[in-house]
This record gives sequence, structure tokens and C-alpha cells, in this order.
Amino acid sequence: MQPSFIHLRLHTEFSLVDGIVKIKPLVKRLAELNMPAVAITENANLFSLVKFYKAAMGQGIKPVAGADVLIFNPDEPATPIV
Repeated sequence: MQPSFIHLRLHTEFSLVDGIVKIKPLVKRLAELNMPAVAITENANLFSLVKFYKAAMGQGIKPVAGADVLIFNPDEPATPIV
């Protein structure tokens, strides 16, 4: 059976501003739900990468890593973030 949903944007405790999810319990729960993959997109960092990769691969879950970053171009006028 193909999964109907896979998390592609998730912040963990390593996203210091807005994450509370801990890596090991997350991966354990994903394995219980038979989810084949998960993406962690930390807030402006990749601090969780090694711990996440090892935990996910250990449970047979494909780890997808990313980061939410704000890119500033000094040649463009600033626009408010909504």
C-alpha cells in the first residue's frame, strides 16, 4: 500500500525558534506508521542532519534534509514578510 501522506516540512528541537519534535521519537512513530520517508527542514540550520540521517536509516526510512532560509538580495528593495 502506498502512503497517502509524507511529511515534507518538519521542524525539530534543532529549530531553536519553533521546533519541539525530538528525532528518535519521531522516527520511531514514523516506523510504526510505515511511512517510507520524511523531510526535516530546520529553521536556518542543519544541526540535526547526522542524528536524523542515522535514526531514519536505522528504521528503513528515507531521510530528506533541508533548511528554511531567508535570502537577502541587496539589489532588490526590501519587502515585508507576511
